[in-house]
Amino acid sequence: MPWLIACRPGMAAEPASTPFSATTVRDAAQDLSAKPFQPQITELPGYLSKLSYDQYRMLRFNKAQALWHGMKIPYQVEFNHRGFIYSGRVDVNEVVDGRTQPIPYRPDMFDFGSVQRPTNEDLGFAGFRLHAPLNRADYFDEVCSFLGASYFRAVAKGLTYGLSARGLAIKTADPAGEEFPYFKTFWIERPKPGRKLEPITIHALLDSPSCTASFRFVITPGTDTVFDTQVTVFPRVEMTQVGIAPLTSMFFFDSNDRTRTNDWRPAVHDSDGLLMLTGRGETLWRALANPRALQVSSFMDKSPRGYGLMQRKRTLDDYQDLESHYETRPACWVEPAGDWGEGNVVLVEIPTDSETNDNIVAFWRPKQVLQAKIAYNFAYRLHWSAGAPVKTPAPVTATMIGAGSNGIRNFVLNISGLQQDLKPRLDVTSDKGKLLNLLMQPDPLQGGWRISFDLDPGRETLVELHARLMQGDVPLTETWMYRWTT
Repeated sequence: MPWLIACRPGMAAEPASTPFSATTVRDAAQDLSAKPFQPQITELPGYLSKLSYDQYRMLRFNKAQALWHGMKIPYQVEFNHRGFIYSGRVDVNEVVDGRTQPIPYRPDMFDFGSVQRPTNEDLGFAGFRLHAPLNRADYFDEVCSFLGASYFRAVAKGLTYGLSARGLAIKTADPAGEEFPYFKTFWIERPKPGRKLEPITIHALLDSPSCTASFRFVITPGTDTVFDTQVTVFPRVEMTQVGIAPLTSMFFFDSNDRTRTNDWRPAVHDSDGLLMLTGRGETLWRALANPRALQVSSFMDKSPRGYGLMQRKRTLDDYQDLESHYETRPACWVEPAGDWGEGNVVLVEIPTDSETNDNIVAFWRPKQVLQAKIAYNFAYRLHWSAGAPVKTPAPVTATMIGAGSNGIRNFVLNISGLQQDLKPRLDVTSDKGKLLNLLMQPDPLQGGWRISFDLDPGRETLVELHARLMQGDVPLTETWMYRWTT
């Protein structure tokens, strides 16, 4: 049964349904790519366009108006009102039995608090949130949210919101400015009735000056919440700076750099490292930093097996924050489907003086230039969970850096999951400067091993470092990487 609305005097008639097939959104993206780009609709009545953050929080969705509320379906959809920084309009449709029908905006879907209530004008939505009984059978938890440009985020069982994903990253860190594509329209397929939490499918149409794209997300909530994602990109112009499967997160500080932080907490971040599993089977761990100047790092690869932004510190003692609970923030792992060919995993680290700013971006940049008027297909699986769903060598669980005398920097790395009766070989390298006092030793208090060394950078302002433990030519640990800067 389509989305039903009781028509009242003065209200428009219920929108007619139209056919929907597996190619509907792809065809719409291809048709849109042949037309000039039209910016997202952002005009709002003045009392909505000038809302403060606190005023916007008053615009609460009425849960009784949720899509599928009261039906024997293990999902419900709640909508975000437009206003504050979320002025852009998106249109949302429901798909039932091969037919699609718009979900119209109505003011009575929301409680407005002290904010002026709109009339029955067609404002559309800013986004939506998907709810399901994730943590217990009698409560619909928020599982994922699509809100703002092409941003979306999700949680897994027992976790809370943290990092986000995006549809595409275009010209990220370009001196001329980044281009932010936006999801223009969504189609949500109604799941079959029943108590079992089966996958749910959401389609999205993306638009930007450089391209259009169609997305198909098959979402399976759980301990590992999975987004099986299919993307078709239709460039309007030649694209040399496109990021596929981008992730966006926040890293403020940790034990690797506290020199600019006067904060009572030991660490503040949504993610603390970029994990990569290369096409050659090597596991790389790049500890994140909050640099003093913009940093862009590229890791060349062919047919990557996966990459993601991780949150490895998982206890309250790691953060001591009873409000933010950074220990419950999810990791997100990108698992390519098929051969992605040659390219780079790109990491962008942006200086920030606040934990409210997302300053970390990671994505796959194909070596191949995307040409105009050609369709490019990508498929991947996003895993939102406490850690990467892949088996890796012993991980580096802490990167600690301190000041020595005469400009020397002291480095200490903690490694878990490695037997203490081994006799490994220490492999530490730097591209510049001098390495001193290299040491490896078992850690009987915490278990695992510890690597320590000193770096004398001399007059260098940037040094690339690598470290791992080996058994002969076989790595026992992942390869730790770090970019030290003054």
